[in-house]
Amino acid sequence: SLAFTGSPLFDGVNLTIERGEKVGLVGRNGSGKSTLLRLIEGSVKPDSGAVSLQRGVHSAYLSQEVPHELPGTVFDVVASGSREYVDLITRNPSPSDRLLHEGTPPLREELDRIHDNLDTEGVWYKREQVNKSLSQLGLDTDRDFRSLSSGLKRQVLLKRALVGEPDILLLDEPTNHMDIDSIKELEQMMAQFAGAIIFVTHDRMFLQRIATRIVEIDRGRLFDQTCDYETFLARRSAARESEETQNALFDKKLQQEEHWVRGGIKARRTRNEGRVRELQRMREMRRSRRERPGTVKMEALEAERSGTLVAKADNISFNYGGTQIISDLSTTILKGDRIGILGPNGSGKTTLLRILLGVLSPEAGTIRRGANLQISYFDQLLGQLD
Repeated sequence: SLAFTGSPLFDGVNLTIERGEKVGLVGRNGSGKSTLLRLIEGSVKPDSGAVSLQRGVHSAYLSQEVPHELPGTVFDVVASGSREYVDLITRNPSPSDRLLHEGTPPLREELDRIHDNLDTEGVWYKREQVNKSLSQLGLDTDRDFRSLSSGLKRQVLLKRALVGEPDILLLDEPTNHMDIDSIKELEQMMAQFAGAIIFVTHDRMFLQRIATRIVEIDRGRLFDQTCDYETFLARRSAARESEETQNALFDKKLQQEEHWVRGGIKARRTRNEGRVRELQRMREMRRSRRERPGTVKMEALEAERSGTLVAKADNISFNYGGTQIISDLSTTILKGDRIGILGPNGSGKTTLLRILLGVLSPEAGTIRRGANLQISYFDQLLGQLD
């Protein structure tokens, strides 16, 4: 069980995960999906009950938040996911710097000893694992992690989670910021992973393709089904219909009992004390019932009509850090267009969007926008900016 404020997120729930299962966690925003991952990972402790892993089993956790100021190179970040590598380097600091300046026989002997230890304990193998993992991304291992786009950071953090060869992968929105090709590679990796995977996603197709088991968090309880997502939806619909029927019957009986107990003098004289106690129990059950949240209905009011032009770009260019992101681009966007911007992580999709909206200015070329525009921009990192 666990509660922060108000109703508990988890009310005495039980869950067992077996090796090889691909478990998709679903539920409304705020229902506790990310919290359940952190409970399993160990960074959050339950108010009561226990979370336990088999001896020797370890997990790796990928948060949905992308850290902006994580220091170090790409290699450093990925290597930090290997506990053995970090432990060995920590226990065997290299004397190479002193060796360059002093070059004494004792230092050379110390260096040989450390290299022998590292080779024996497998640190070179771990280094090769990191390099091989990064070569698949096509990234310079010495590149500063903070200079990467959000999508590339996400992929590097996933490699960090995998390099430690975990038995359990805990993935919170793993497809966030990823391009289409990266998502396909992620699907292949998850399908081939031999351990257990517990993941949260709002991508219905990704969930349908990967999950072999669906666990929904609903009002502090778990609705657990070993099936794909489409089958889960059908079973959930049937379960909710049954719940609504049972609740309606219960409420009708409660209303009848309330009417009876508030009857006339004759009824009060002859009432059954056991029946009164049962009514009190029913009242308590009704008070403790957690209703399913409603559905928000939204209507958008059309603003004052503008012309058909939204934005027109003429020969725009933009460089970032000495790299040309956009070169001599011209395009016209008209009212009613629905435009998807595609490209690999780091290719400049977000930059182009910001230029078109006026958040950034092009280094060459011009942008013309239509009259009476009302723009709402939802940034992948900062949220909504009007």
